[in-house]
Amino acid sequence: MAWYVTYSSIYFVVMFAIGIYYFTKVKDADSYLIAGWNMSFWSIVGTTISTNVGAAVFIGWVGMGFTVGMSGYFKFALPAYLTSILLIYVFSKPLRRQRLYTMADLFGERFNSKTGVIPSILSAFIYSVPATALQIVGMSTVFSIVFNIDVKVGIFLSFTLILGFTILGGLVAAIVTDALQSFILVIGLFILAFTALKFGDGISNVIAQTPMMYLSPAGPHGVGEVLMFALTVAPFYLIWQSTWQRIFASKSEEVAIRAGITGYVITAIISILPFAIGVTARQFVPADLHPDLIFSYVTVDLLHPAIGGIVIVGLLAALMTGADSFILQGSSNISQDLYFRIINPKASGKQMMFVARFSVVIIAVMALIVSYFMTDIISVYQWALRISATTIVFPFLAVIFWRKTTARGVVTSMIIAGLVTAIWPFFNTGLDQVVPGLSASMIVLIIVSLMTKHSPDETIRAVYWEDLPSASRRIIGDENSELDSVLNK
Repeated sequence: MAWYVTYSSIYFVVMFAIGIYYFTKVKDADSYLIAGWNMSFWSIVGTTISTNVGAAVFIGWVGMGFTVGMSGYFKFALPAYLTSILLIYVFSKPLRRQRLYTMADLFGERFNSKTGVIPSILSAFIYSVPATALQIVGMSTVFSIVFNIDVKVGIFLSFTLILGFTILGGLVAAIVTDALQSFILVIGLFILAFTALKFGDGISNVIAQTPMMYLSPAGPHGVGEVLMFALTVAPFYLIWQSTWQRIFASKSEEVAIRAGITGYVITAIISILPFAIGVTARQFVPADLHPDLIFSYVTVDLLHPAIGGIVIVGLLAALMTGADSFILQGSSNISQDLYFRIINPKASGKQMMFVARFSVVIIAVMALIVSYFMTDIISVYQWALRISATTIVFPFLAVIFWRKTTARGVVTSMIIAGLVTAIWPFFNTGLDQVVPGLSASMIVLIIVSLMTKHSPDETIRAVYWEDLPSASRRIIGDENSELDSVLNK
């Protein structure tokens, strides 16, 4: 217990010291929400790794490896990271050039403020809230298993720690600490992998004793299921705002591309480990153990606390970095897309800073409520992924490439795709709702856009080749040399 307390205390003291430091440095909403469009190569690499190697990797993917083998990597991790690399390689330049804050900001600039409301609500409340709640529940579970803290008390303690850090330094502190935490995460995963191999009697024994279906990319249920699962996962990562924010936060288009791709390639390699750990654990973990408890079984029961404590800190780092990213995502949507664009377009810098921090509290409190009262957060989170993907992916592509896209086409497409996605499971067809949802989105978008005219307040541009008005936005980081030197130390 003493080792766990010592490691955890040092971790949180360092985190809050960094948060307090940036609280004194960050004075404007641009820096707080989007890091002044001014982060360096290694900062973006580190935050990309940390944001993606979250609690799902430590707990969920180890459990998935235990139940379905290495096919889990091809069902979830690989499609997600390949899509993210595609987003960064193809779209970083046009997106970074527009000086945007959020994904919904793109729709607001291209059409009008009201068109960005739907993606903003989806991002802030449908996705960010349950995603943050998952991190809070995950951290409370760690406190319960390791420190014997009551789960409900652990939930509130987790909420307090996450909110306290996030509200201090915003995205600047999050990215800087993410770069630091990426090392802790990687070390923790390698310790777990080494431990699993030790108790599994080595690689050769694991391969010899494991049925081929757990080693094959096709898995126990065949290639068809792997491909269908991948199809439900991949589209979301084309419009995942956490990646968009890292693109926006980069100091240049070149940094956004090189750092983003480097981060995702490293992450894709690292993410093989949790599935391999789960497969290896089949050699020594009790067969009736719940898959989500394999992590704690290996860490707490098999490792010496001096070593296990490092892994626990790695998990806490994963939970913290995921939570602050999700909260800041929602905060950006509320402050920029809803408050600034809809409520108060003439808001001063001081007002925007207040709203940015206040919206952090809103997202965190809503996540706390979900943590206490919603029993199946994972299902809610999966629904959030599906609805976000089916309603936004094709409108995003249309804004990027097709000048004939109209506001009515985009809004109608979002509404119809959302409805189709929501009601499709009631037909019991066996086909995942992502397929009809995406199909409906594309068909409705094309037909309605061709049948309607551009509204007077649209900026008729294909963003891949043409700039929106926001491209001329003043960049705080370019004019604040002191902040520039601080962020890139």
